Amino acid sequence: MIEAHGLTKRYGSKNAVDDVSFTVRPGLVTGFLGPNGAGKSTTMRLIVGLDRPTSGSVTVNGQAYAAHRAPLREVGALLDAKAVHTGRSAYNHLLAIGATHSIGRSRVDEVIALTGLESVARKRVGGFSLGMGQRLGIAVALLGDPATLILDEPVNGLDPEGVIWVRQLARHLAAEGRTIFLSSHLMNEMAQTADHIIVLGRGRVIADAPVQAILAQATGTAVTVRSPDAARLAELLTASDPLSTVTVDPADPHLLIVAGLASPRIGELAAGAGVVLHELAPTAASLEDAYLALTQNEVEYVAGGEATR
Repeated sequence: MIEAHGLTKRYGSKNAVDDVSFTVRPGLVTGFLGPNGAGKSTTMRLIVGLDRPTSGSVTVNGQAYAAHRAPLREVGALLDAKAVHTGRSAYNHLLAIGATHSIGRSRVDEVIALTGLESVARKRVGGFSLGMGQRLGIAVALLGDPATLILDEPVNGLDPEGVIWVRQLARHLAAEGRTIFLSSHLMNEMAQTADHIIVLGRGRVIADAPVQAILAQATGTAVTVRSPDAARLAELLTASDPLSTVTVDPADPHLLIVAGLASPRIGELAAGAGVVLHELAPTAASLEDAYLALTQNEVEYVAGGEATR
């Protein structure tokens, strides 16, 4: 379990993490989301003692990370896959880290097999692809067979098979009762992997809830409408509510995507005008929709490099 209480990290006049409190519970995959600059990486560094908080506290399995006698057996972390001596082989890198906790060759062999590194284990890490580097970072995180796993962008650089592997691994470890805390910018993948979501914006928690609860809060759900008289219906819908948007599918002139009007209202307007409908179906909000709605006013950096405040 990870518990943060009033966690704050200030750099000069800027609060990278601002009075953050949350609990990451065992048995669940908890996703950690937020725009660039929101404070996610800083928070993860604070959890494992790589940064010291300005105020507040964070514990893992009941203690500060540095207080654990054998931290690798409590917490496995992937924060920077490039943090490795490029002249070492993957095998020797794992052996060296394992030696700090009396972890022997048999466990090194196990995590190499588990992460699919057998064919490159004796090669120098400097020649690894981004995906192989990520697998090695995950192998390091798993080395101590920890109760808690913290992974920052674990699928970065992985091919589709690798992405599926990380998803299945995270869910398997959570099912064993472990605490899994991971960040990702891939909303579709997070939707398939996470049970619970914590969202940061400008260093503060702006959402902390199960995935389904966050989806239920999403606004702007679109409605798919199909009609043989789509052009007239589009004019009718736009005239009824200038704030709504009606988009014609470029691949199908009979298909409209409507935002800003609920299905019953669309049906009533069509019936009143004698417009035949062949389809009228709300489109469920995705995690990406929910995330964008939550963070629309919390973006630190936008295209062109200008900060929004």
